[in-house]
Amino acid sequence: MGPSDTHLKISAALKKGFRSRTHLFGAWLSIGSAEIASIFAAARGDFVGIDLEHTAISLADAQAIIRACHQHDRACLPRVYPGDLESMRRLLDAGSDGIIVPQVSTPAQVEMFADHMRYPPDGSRGFGVAAAQLYGRGFQEYVRDANGALSLIIQVETVAGVENIDQLLDNPAVDGVMVGPYDLSGSLGVPGKLDAPAVIEACDRVIHACASHGMSCGMHLVYPSAQQIRQHFERKFTFLILGSDIFNLWMCSEETDRMIEEFGAGI
Repeated sequence: MGPSDTHLKISAALKKGFRSRTHLFGAWLSIGSAEIASIFAAARGDFVGIDLEHTAISLADAQAIIRACHQHDRACLPRVYPGDLESMRRLLDAGSDGIIVPQVSTPAQVEMFADHMRYPPDGSRGFGVAAAQLYGRGFQEYVRDANGALSLIIQVETVAGVENIDQLLDNPAVDGVMVGPYDLSGSLGVPGKLDAPAVIEACDRVIHACASHGMSCGMHLVYPSAQQIRQHFERKFTFLILGSDIFNLWMCSEETDRMIEEFGAGI
């Protein structure tokens, strides 16, 4: 047993859950706080996602978040900026349990991300020594097992991605698909209209393709409820991200506003 085995066991368990289409739950971080990550990681769930696409979270913040998640034996999946291969490699070396890649539309993109995630001979990831390898103490074990343990989740959120979905899923490196309905609505010319027939049809096409390929399929529920979760699992989604730090604080602040307004307090 090497010193990095425990970390990769967390990674491998999550990958197995995606591959078996187990119902999984994630939390979502848009604020670069290891303390918030610890709160989410200590709760029930399977992974914590970090949004580096739409936030100012730094790589150093992300590494602290990853470490906080692992202290609670919780997997951590950063979402990188589209096409940011440098950040992807550095996040993997920081110890992430995989990567979420947004706006994937072509098989060539999938192959590129898979290549950069994997060590030779399966890919071209460099053999750096960092937190993922316990700064050298777990280097051999990590390099031996990482290719088979880390998860690649692609986001399908463009018309081209939907049209190419079967080809995207043909790549064995893909462990799951995350539907992005907001960006998809924009790509379809109906921005923000998530109930538009074209958006629903496109989402269903991805869901059914994932089911046919035995692939995990997920979505982010901004305002989750038990009814929503049930409905999405009935639609054949298999993993769901429930809310986020920003949305939780936003909803709490709105409730505070209502209470203050009710009692007429304030200047």
